[in-house]
Amino acid sequence: MIFQIALLVTTVKFLFIPLYRSTDFEVHRNWLAVTHNLSLEKWYYESTSEWTLDYPPLFAWLEYGLSHIAKWFDPQMLHITNLNYDSDMTVLFQRLSVIVLDLIYILSAKSCASLVSNGKLLVFILLVSNPGLLMVDHIHFQYNGFMYGFLLFSISNMIRSKYIQAAIWFALLLNLKHIYLYVAPVYVVHLLRAYCFTVSSNDGIHTAWYSFSIINLFKVAVAVITVFAVSFGPFIDHLPQVLSRLFPFKRGLCHAYWAPNFWALYNFCDKVLQHALPKFGIEVPKMEAAMTGGLVQEYAHAVLPSIKPSVTFILTAVSMFPALVKLWYLGADRKYRVLSFVRCLVVCATCSFMFGWHVHEKAILMILIPLSFLAVLGDVDGKLFLILTTVGHYSLFPLLYPKNLLSIKIFMLLTHIAIAFGNIPSLYEVVVKTKGIKKRRGFMRLPMLGPIESLYIYGLLVVCIYENALHVAWGLEKSLPFLPLMFTSVYCSLGVIYFWIRYYHYFLTFNLSRLPIVGAMNLSQYVKKAN
Repeated sequence: MIFQIALLVTTVKFLFIPLYRSTDFEVHRNWLAVTHNLSLEKWYYESTSEWTLDYPPLFAWLEYGLSHIAKWFDPQMLHITNLNYDSDMTVLFQRLSVIVLDLIYILSAKSCASLVSNGKLLVFILLVSNPGLLMVDHIHFQYNGFMYGFLLFSISNMIRSKYIQAAIWFALLLNLKHIYLYVAPVYVVHLLRAYCFTVSSNDGIHTAWYSFSIINLFKVAVAVITVFAVSFGPFIDHLPQVLSRLFPFKRGLCHAYWAPNFWALYNFCDKVLQHALPKFGIEVPKMEAAMTGGLVQEYAHAVLPSIKPSVTFILTAVSMFPALVKLWYLGADRKYRVLSFVRCLVVCATCSFMFGWHVHEKAILMILIPLSFLAVLGDVDGKLFLILTTVGHYSLFPLLYPKNLLSIKIFMLLTHIAIAFGNIPSLYEVVVKTKGIKKRRGFMRLPMLGPIESLYIYGLLVVCIYENALHVAWGLEKSLPFLPLMFTSVYCSLGVIYFWIRYYHYFLTFNLSRLPIVGAMNLSQYVKKAN
């Protein structure tokens, strides 16, 4: 079944080859040309195209390797001056490169699914058929899938107590795309607590400080530093230039399309105040189309204080801190260590999504993919996954703006949530029966969700109808072209913030005496290995 599902999903990816592709297609074509034609010391200086190389060196090396295959398809795509070149063979090669690299993701999904005894196939299906990856990688065009494969391999190795392998996989991931720095603190805390301290107390409070292993710390350090040395070593003389490309802070607080996070609400409030205050005789600066002009650049807020990068970093770090402290204490009990690590990973990824600088809407996948694995391991995990997978994947719809893609987007999302809502609740029905609890679901109430939560999910239908029909029908397309984007971002941000608060509370109040609801994970063998 796993092979058949993987084959089916891969076949669907082939069907997407001729569809719309974003400017990211040209971004990666240019990177192929840059790495193929120039010596490596010039890679991060080349600026013929506006889409300059801004990923870590390991990804640049990947582009270099792909370029030597690309020349057999169409050598013209490797000319630096051939901007926006998109011959049929160029399109075929770049689409195929994403599909082939996705084999890493499929193997990693199988690795994680093998850790689960009840719901193994469901975990695999939820991961490999993720509609966000299908939309972002195989239509919009990017290379996220294989990198999430590195993340899943790291998680599965961490659960198996293979700490060095887990650290290496994550270090490789950081050198492919530096956005994963946001969850690096989770790895630091967990590796220190689980691997560098060789003795743990059973009360979840005290730490056997005398058991700290310098040798284990040295092993982890050598593994991680070696990966970074291989990746960044050839660029050591050009490190300032490389870092300036990796961390450009002049792109503004938000992306052109607001990610559904705290800053979407902040921007919305600023826009409301900008138009409301003059009616009460309060003057505000005129900033036409600020924050909603569809361009990637810095903007100042009209009424609320403008946000600097340092503010977002502080908020992100402060919001993560309680979760990292909890992870340290949960790490004292080997039975719960593996689950607490993945849950903390989800919490901290959500914190970075909430408050990070220039967050892309695609970053929601950093939360959804590990959460897909957790969905079968606890009733709260499963319930909140159902909410976030619906809202989070819908929030990606504006990325695929051509009207002819609407039916494809809706079909992929409905198929995904049908699988999720149709199978995840059934994992926990046995628990309800054994407790003698009989619950009747109200009319139109979704499985596992409360009435308000269900109503919110149904509200996405209203958002979809307005965005794709009413906005044009009411003649607002020219006067307020970005209103549907703002409407989608703000509405979806309410759901993401709700998930963040509920899941954070769940993680912080998790009791060590509480077993996973269905006991779906084969923990015993890994606990024995850890001991």
